[in-house]
Amino acid sequence: MTKFHDMGGRTCNEAICRTGREVNVFEREWHARALAATLAAGMLGAWNIDASRHARECLAEEDHGKLSYYEIWMAALANLLVRSGLVTRSELANPANADKVPLSASAAKAWQVDGILNKGSPTARESGNAPRFHLGQTVRASHPHSNRFLKGGHTRLPHYVQGRTGTICRSGEAHILPDSNAHYLGEQPEHLYSVRFSMAQLWQGDAERSDDEVVLDLWESYLEAA
Repeated sequence: MTKFHDMGGRTCNEAICRTGREVNVFEREWHARALAATLAAGMLGAWNIDASRHARECLAEEDHGKLSYYEIWMAALANLLVRSGLVTRSELANPANADKVPLSASAAKAWQVDGILNKGSPTARESGNAPRFHLGQTVRASHPHSNRFLKGGHTRLPHYVQGRTGTICRSGEAHILPDSNAHYLGEQPEHLYSVRFSMAQLWQGDAERSDDEVVLDLWESYLEAA
């Protein structure tokens, strides 16, 4: 993850704004349209959710510094559409002059949307291997950790937890590995574990957090026996 996507435990310039607004209420009307456009484009099947996350990570640092949350989504979506050959940069710059792209056969119909969203995108798979770790076992998040398939590639292991020990509080089924899936290198399913870490261990010296915990869902290759 880039530093803009791996901010846990770091001092930020601004405090989190707690407005008390209802969940799922968009601040602006176009935010809902940005989310809808991203979901609709994803349904075309030209990329997967991990590639979509990685596209946001790969935006230039100056873009992350000046763009808002949903502007980042739209910038990443534009890059994905161009890379996938669905549209050209010229068509994005001049949409009025763009030729119609024959996507109607792949596009979701309005009556299908609720069912598709309720189903989600299940990532559970059969790995063919027995789990290496068990419930209640103490494990350590690998450090340093990086994508083993591609230098600088996508991973879901946050930097702030690398090298720290935790306890497995849930041992579940195998799931698609983001590190490979984001780069179209196959699903490479691995067992996924929920690991509980003490906040006092992660951020030592913070007395207010001594009794708090962080629980992360981590893939098997991210962990080692402690």
